[in-house]
Amino acid sequence: MPTTAIDLGRPVSGDVIDLILDDHRRFEDLLRQLRDASADRDAVRKAFAALHVAHAEAEEKKVYPTLRRRDAIGAHEEEHGEEEHAEGNQALLAVLELVATDTQAFDDAVEELARVVNHHLTEEELTILNPAREAVAEKVRHDLGEAFARERNAQVDADCGRIDNVRELVTRAEKEGLLDDDEE
Repeated sequence: MPTTAIDLGRPVSGDVIDLILDDHRRFEDLLRQLRDASADRDAVRKAFAALHVAHAEAEEKKVYPTLRRRDAIGAHEEEHGEEEHAEGNQALLAVLELVATDTQAFDDAVEELARVVNHHLTEEELTILNPAREAVAEKVRHDLGEAFARERNAQVDADCGRIDNVRELVTRAEKEGLLDDDEE
């Protein structure tokens, strides 16, 4: 079981767009807490790691492929979303690898994590979720919401945010060419 005391929510059903947006608001809240020097930053980064990995894995395994099959998004949007998840994992790993949470290095790593994640949230909401609202029937979005929630919760239960798993995800993304420094 995960080692975080922070509630990440445990959705079981709903429109997949609403579930994803709920997680996006959780990311924003956790980033605010990570910036707060008076917060339990170690607990917050563990919670953020669990949510980030679980959310990204659920999107890549369940949501993006279905949206692509339904022509709501194209191959470019799917691959770009995966690249941005990899960049988020890379920035997350930098935060997780720091021992102390009260240093300038930690603040700098959190700033980079926030930059990468906020960019992705904005872009995903504009280029993936908006088209999905229009191109995918409500019943399909609800079925997809259940699949997303099941995968997300299974990932959290498997303690997906632990540092060795995040490190493995970053290594795999590097091998797959998802972390090309020449692209933005």
